[in-house]
Order: sequence, then C-alpha cells, then structure tokens
Amino acid sequence: MTATGTPPRRLGRSTGAVLCGFVAVVGLSLVTDQVLHTLHVYPPWGEPMYATGLICLALGYRILYGVLGGYVAARLAPRNPMRHALVLGTVGLVVSAAGAIATIPMQLGPVWYPIVLALTALPCAWLGGVLYRREAPA
Repeated sequence: MTATGTPPRRLGRSTGAVLCGFVAVVGLSLVTDQVLHTLHVYPPWGEPMYATGLICLALGYRILYGVLGGYVAARLAPRNPMRHALVLGTVGLVVSAAGAIATIPMQLGPVWYPIVLALTALPCAWLGGVLYRREAPA
C-alpha cells in the first residue's frame, strides 16, 4: 500500500492481462480459420472470399472471440477490470484499422468486412468486461 492507501500499480500484470486477452482473440481466430480452411469450408489461403454466408460466419466467431478476449483481460486484471477490457478493445480497434487499410486494396473479400471488424473491436471488448463485472465478486 502507498501512503494514500491505494494498492500499488502492477504494470506487468496489467500488460499481461491485456496481452492474454489479445492472444485469446487472435489465437482462437487463427485456429478457427485454419480448421475451416482445412475442412474446405473456406477457400485456400490467399484466395478471395466473397460468399456473404462465409463472411458472416467469420464475423460471428470473431465477435464472439472479441467478447471472450475482453472477458479474459478483465478477469486477469489486477484492478480496474473494465479499463483493461477497454484497453484491449482500443488495441483491437487500432490493429483492425491497420489491417483494413492494408487488406482492402488486396481485394481478398468485401470491403465492409475489415471495416466492421475494426468497428466491433471496442464494443466486443466492452461487453466482455461487462460480462466479467456481472459475475465478479463484489
């Protein structure tokens, strides 16, 4: 405890919490992508995918994993769980926006898909934080 009575900051644990949430989102997304490519649900890597149903499938599990990542970041946070979830969401927004800028000219699929990924990053992480807060002990 410091002289003001607040617990000391734990930058390493905070960074780890956000990093674990990020690894959960990215790792689960990549593993699911690979499984769907292997099962020939998705076209081979590098080929465009414009089928709306497949794009919505990818968006659906990425949204679910984004919520899970926000939950993980909040759960592992040493304090201020919602802040950690929102930091993860901000990181997701920045990374997704950069990904959109990089991939849209490559014409790998519809333009709206990477834009929606960027726009949903922060709300998904927030929802993960809310879900953690609902079950966390008072």
